[in-house]
Amino acid sequence: MNRKKAFIKNGSETERGEKQVAVSNSNKSAELGFEHKLWNMADRLRNNMDAAEYKHVVLGLLFLKYISEKFEWKYEELKADEWADEEDPDEYLASNVFWVPQEARWSYIKQNAKDPKIGVLIDDAFVAIEKENKSLKGVLPKNYARPDLDKTKLGEIIDAFSFPIVDGETDILGRVYEYFLNNFASAEGKNGGQFYTPRTIVELLVELIEPFKGRIYDPCCGSGGMFVQSSEFVTSHRGRLDNISVYGQESNPTTWRLCKMNLAIRGIDNNLGEANADTFAKDLHPMLRADYILANPPFNVSEWGGENLKEDTRWRYGTPPVGNANYAWIQHMVSKLAPSGTAAFVLANGSMSTNTSSEGEIRKNLIESDLVEAIITLPGQLFYSTQIPVCVWVMTKNKAASGQRDRKGEILFLDARKLGTMIDRTRKELTKEDIQKLAATFHAWRGQTETKYEDIKGFCKSAKLEEVREHEYILTPGRYVGVEDVEDDGEPFEEKMTRLTGELGELFGKSRELEEEIRKNLRGIGYEF
Repeated sequence: MNRKKAFIKNGSETERGEKQVAVSNSNKSAELGFEHKLWNMADRLRNNMDAAEYKHVVLGLLFLKYISEKFEWKYEELKADEWADEEDPDEYLASNVFWVPQEARWSYIKQNAKDPKIGVLIDDAFVAIEKENKSLKGVLPKNYARPDLDKTKLGEIIDAFSFPIVDGETDILGRVYEYFLNNFASAEGKNGGQFYTPRTIVELLVELIEPFKGRIYDPCCGSGGMFVQSSEFVTSHRGRLDNISVYGQESNPTTWRLCKMNLAIRGIDNNLGEANADTFAKDLHPMLRADYILANPPFNVSEWGGENLKEDTRWRYGTPPVGNANYAWIQHMVSKLAPSGTAAFVLANGSMSTNTSSEGEIRKNLIESDLVEAIITLPGQLFYSTQIPVCVWVMTKNKAASGQRDRKGEILFLDARKLGTMIDRTRKELTKEDIQKLAATFHAWRGQTETKYEDIKGFCKSAKLEEVREHEYILTPGRYVGVEDVEDDGEPFEEKMTRLTGELGELFGKSRELEEEIRKNLRGIGYEF
């Protein structure tokens, strides 16, 4: 049903106000005007509550708002159909809409927003929703009645969130949820990276391996950003969401619940297990062979239980060191790949060159097995959680898959350290152009486009395994791509250094002391002026 206006219910089931929010459907990735406004309003109501705790209060309410709004849309649709029963839960299940009992609907919650017992009403609402919807069992937060949560502020947040959606097809609430996840990750700083990978990094991974059809897996799925972006990729390329299957696992219980809610808001069916679980100690998908793997594993984890897994069958290429999980993550993902499966994941830069313990030998074995397809070094300051430089690994079981050229015995190296733009004082983002440049280069190298791939000094290089062996299996792209050529201006080097030295002296007030210090330092590296 294509409706032009959204109904928002105020106070009772029969009272409706008609409002419309103007949104450009041609640019769904642009920030909605009220996203920022809602965030500022919600953040002001936080008082002294820690962001890590407060996010569950706010995101839980957004989820309640979402499922109630979807339910009420479907309710009106069924009510207008003389052959349908708007009170039959199966009618909603058939349309992938959650059944929301009367006492859990947003209209009822908003009506009682100023009630001192509003916390109890919200907890009861979530209990009732879980009872009616088995897929949400154990997922929803139920701690709004706790004494330390200001009920006046809680009521104000409910009022702030009482806005209508445009129509049943526009993902406004999903976008608001994404915006809030992003801002909470920023507010939490270092700990924010435990549940959220910056969107532009996720976009890059998805654009590289294009998960259009098949099984998608993330062994450390956080709040589900990889799955959300994959579904958006499928939709934007006019694919069918029922052609992809989502499998994930998350060890943190609160993050696992965030993921379940995030995917539910997008209507993405998923298999994340019945509860959180540690991927290494309890693999929830032992028989899975995925067509696509997307992941941002925690970097350089020292306590991952490796001492209890030394004989694990996943360590086909060598036993990873107990003190660092990076190569355990790599081998776990390789073990999950289908015969023509591809994985794209983020790791700390040290993974490309480390020879600590068994890591160098494992990397050598992975390379000699021709599993490494591409390595990309990224610019710094991309993450909320760490300033550690990072890289992207692309691995595949088949370098001559259908629709691709035969790349056996080759690895593509990309140096993207100069890409990205600063979005604030401390953090950088990849631009759309950056992502397209990297993805287009990768696809041209694969032979998937009409554009012919060419090495570009300082940016990309297709290296043979013989060259990698010469570099002792170190995968740092800078070793292969070289340094970008700089146009020669014709000025002799010694004359240029003399001129620059003089200009520096003038810049600092013609200080003889500074000039002598500069000359002294230059003499120290072999130049005399």
